Amino acid sequence: MPLVSGELSLTTDNRLILEELSYDRELLAKESQLLHGQLTDEQRSIYDAVISYVYSNKGGLYFVYGYGGTGKTFLWRALSAYIRAKGQIVINVASSGIASLLLPGGRTAHSRFAIPISINEESTCNIHQGSQLADLIVAAKLIIWDEAPMMHKHCFEALDRTMRDILRFVNQDSGHRTFGGKTVVFGGDFRQILPVVPKGSRQDIVSSAINSSYLWKHCKVMRLTKNLRLNSMQPGLDQQRMEEFANWLSSIGDGTIGEDNDGYAEVDIPSQMLLKCNGDPIATIVNSTFPQFNGGIIDGEGKTYFSSDTACKADGTSTVLADVHTPEFLNTIRASGLPNHALTLKVGSPIGEHVVEGSILAGPNAGTRVLIVRMTITPSDTRLPFKFNRRQFPLMLSYAMTINKSQGQTLSNVGLILRKPVFVHGQLYVAASRISQPNGLKILICNDSKSTLNSTTNVVYKEVFNNL
Repeated sequence: MPLVSGELSLTTDNRLILEELSYDRELLAKESQLLHGQLTDEQRSIYDAVISYVYSNKGGLYFVYGYGGTGKTFLWRALSAYIRAKGQIVINVASSGIASLLLPGGRTAHSRFAIPISINEESTCNIHQGSQLADLIVAAKLIIWDEAPMMHKHCFEALDRTMRDILRFVNQDSGHRTFGGKTVVFGGDFRQILPVVPKGSRQDIVSSAINSSYLWKHCKVMRLTKNLRLNSMQPGLDQQRMEEFANWLSSIGDGTIGEDNDGYAEVDIPSQMLLKCNGDPIATIVNSTFPQFNGGIIDGEGKTYFSSDTACKADGTSTVLADVHTPEFLNTIRASGLPNHALTLKVGSPIGEHVVEGSILAGPNAGTRVLIVRMTITPSDTRLPFKFNRRQFPLMLSYAMTINKSQGQTLSNVGLILRKPVFVHGQLYVAASRISQPNGLKILICNDSKSTLNSTTNVVYKEVFNNL
């Protein structure tokens, strides 16, 4: 039996479509009703507008602009539940893996849309007409893309060109409509970190943002302004202090605090958030922010997994270079996005000889056990003068998170170490705004001599706000 979804008749052997239609519709209908009743006036206005666009088949491009705590993720959940309860498809993606965990059925945009890693103004997604992924996109009623400002505009443009091509057999006018006429909703906050441009200048970074794309003139901006975290305070917290904290965060994000110096300003940190360095900065921040740890490290015998490194034959490596690029030499290379040659795991994470077993910590799939296998990875770092393959578990143990990776998270305790000032737009704002209440934020600012400072640099490229 054919399955009719959207405007296209699709067979039921499409695994991707079956996955998206496997939700419990009765349960989602109840969740949709519950979430709809909890929407604020601002959220309900945007919710009603998006639903209207979806079911009028007018399509269009929309951007929900709101800083952390205004309820963007809650809005995505409400929209997804309503449409999926009707047995229809919503594609939820985010610009980073951590942010995608917060979305119901979320995936990274690169993974879901097969966006190339190395991308330029002429790139397209690796989606072929008639493929299962192409049919999934055709069948989708809505595409939600969270944390959009942190991804390069060429990624959105690549998907736009691809969808116009895919949808031309369904909609003859698709070539003249953004994303082929599908309803696409972006979300995010331009106060946060913009796309990473290796060795890029300030102008390069600002011009890489989505609001510098040709798509932006077709985009309708809708705003969320109410900080819902203030309305859901924990008992015992002072309302005035919460409002002062929220205003302080906003002034950091907008770049209105401190002495302005063309985007770079010195900001004083409130004394109640500051820590003094007591010897080791790491021990100081851990003991002050997470006293239950007492600075302890789990003891025990670990198991080390070694990678298998080989030079790429397709790279045209000569015999002479092959002699230089020995496995021992390749083992020493560390590059961004590449797991280390030696991975040591201790008791606390169930492991096996050939796979690593773990549990998802957060998001709608929290508690689900997953198996992670060794993968063959080729580093994309352009500074490497040659290509090589590393077969290793795609893991790197960490007791911390970079500011960039933390974007999209809401945490109860945050310890921020600033041995060097932030250096790009939005970093200080992202780090400080991960917290839901001021008591949980501790900041340690120290230089190489471990002297404690009470101020740091804030970087805000105000020109990025010009066309919002």
